[in-house]
Amino acid sequence: METLNLSAYRALAEARYRIRCFLRFSEEAARKAGLEPQQHQLLLTVKGLPAGVRPTIGVLAERLQIRPHSAVELANRLSKAGFVVRRRDRTSEDRREVLLRLTAKGEKVLHELALRHRAELLADGPTLIQALEGVLHTGGRKGKLRT
Repeated sequence: METLNLSAYRALAEARYRIRCFLRFSEEAARKAGLEPQQHQLLLTVKGLPAGVRPTIGVLAERLQIRPHSAVELANRLSKAGFVVRRRDRTSEDRREVLLRLTAKGEKVLHELALRHRAELLADGPTLIQALEGVLHTGGRKGKLRT
């Protein structure tokens, strides 16, 4: 069994702290913009999917690490508020498959949030990177460094 030394625990704790700081910032920014954090995450996921990946409920649920019925509820609330629209995928064999698309309102709020998040990462990202590097370069066996 691999052992961890005190510096490995400290590195893990620091990385978790820095990640949590960014997540807290993100949650607060979303709420200030009138969204719940998961609503913001869904909008970002729809906009930022890799090329060729379609914004279906199943894909969004996987990317958000939530259950499909929770993704449906998020989509319902965002649709009702005018941030997304649903459309049937006419190219799919499964005619029930629904794709989400951001509305102009959704694009606008996401753009504002993305600018704030980017500024935050530009300001505090180096400390987050340093904390993650601390985890990657801290060995567990008697202080031995991994590279």
